[in-house]
Amino acid sequence: QVRLVESGGGLVQAGGSLRLSCAASGRTFSTYTVGWFRQAPGKEREFVARISARGFVTYYTDSVKGRFTISRDNAKNTAYLQMNNLKPEDTAVYYCAAGLSSSNYAGAYDYWGQGTQATVSS
Repeated sequence: QVRLVESGGGLVQAGGSLRLSCAASGRTFSTYTVGWFRQAPGKEREFVARISARGFVTYYTDSVKGRFTISRDNAKNTAYLQMNNLKPEDTAVYYCAAGLSSSNYAGAYDYWGQGTQATVSS
C-alpha cells in the first residue's frame, strides 16, 4: 500500500516556475514507477511525465518537453515535478500516481494522490 500526497501548487505568471512534490508513505515506494498527470477544467486527465523506479528512465509528453523535469529521491520517498517557463495552458490539477508498470496510461497506476492546483496567469 502506498499513500501519496502532492504539494507545491499555486498561482504564477506565465514564464514562471513551480516545483511540485509527491510524498509517499510505505516502504515499497522505490519499487514503483511514478507518473504525473494533470486535469484541466472540462478536459480529461492527461499524462505529463513518468520516472522509473530507480530514476534512470524518464518520459515526457511532447507539450512539456524541455520545460518540465521529473525526478525522485527514494531515500526521502518523494518524487518531484519541476515546471519552468509555465504557460496558461499548463493550468490544471496535477496528480502523482504510482504503479508497477511503466505506462502513460492512467489505468496502469494503482495509487493516486489527491492533486494540487497549478494556475498560470497570462
